[in-house]
Amino acid sequence: MEARSITTEVPMRPRMSQDPQELVPELAEVSAALFKATGNRSIPRTTISLVQLRAGQLVGNTYLTVLHTGFLRKAGESEERITAVSSWQDAPYFTGAERAALALVEAVLQPSADGERVSDELYAQVSEHYDEKALITLTFAIGQVNFFIPIALIAKPVPGRSFTDPWG
Repeated sequence: MEARSITTEVPMRPRMSQDPQELVPELAEVSAALFKATGNRSIPRTTISLVQLRAGQLVGNTYLTVLHTGFLRKAGESEERITAVSSWQDAPYFTGAERAALALVEAVLQPSADGERVSDELYAQVSEHYDEKALITLTFAIGQVNFFIPIALIAKPVPGRSFTDPWG
């Protein structure tokens, strides 16, 4: 595969011409179930969006990054907090619970030199901020964005388009 020049403009059209949900209608049910599972109010929706924004950044996907940035803006989050997600470790804008959630998504998505991505130490730190229901909800939130990462990377929906109409 030939590498694209860094100066080549990226086209504003999806790679896949048809909406995956039209091709596999069951996707809507899976998506709705994941959204319902993460919306049980055991953790703030903002925390979920922060985690999912960080996931989009980690995998280098503009669609997911723009999508979750938009969700955070609609929720009234400050530009400082949104912008600082990529450098959360040294940013003063996040609570301990949010930091734990961001550390967890990074551990899940990034290889570890030690082999184990989520260490017992990290699990213990995250557990200090979340009870068991909240922790499994956070786990589902990471799984939810991970479910959509292949679609975002392979089908390449157009960034900035409506979540319900990225192929429009």
